Amino acid sequence: MCTHRSSCPATDSVVAHIVAAHPEQGWNLLCDGTIVFDDTGELRPDGRVVAPRRMPAGRLAMAA
Repeated sequence: MCTHRSSCPATDSVVAHIVAAHPEQGWNLLCDGTIVFDDTGELRPDGRVVAPRRMPAGRLAMAA
């Protein structure tokens, strides 16, 4: 799927790099075929969906 000199990492790997960035639309395509969204959700090449990882509102920092 990409032009790595070595083979692409496995789909569940965190070492995959961005091959197409679309920040205006809120997503990036990784070299392993995964689409990563700005809200931390993912769409895997096999069709699996990874839900966004969100913090409870009480743990968010507030600006003074």
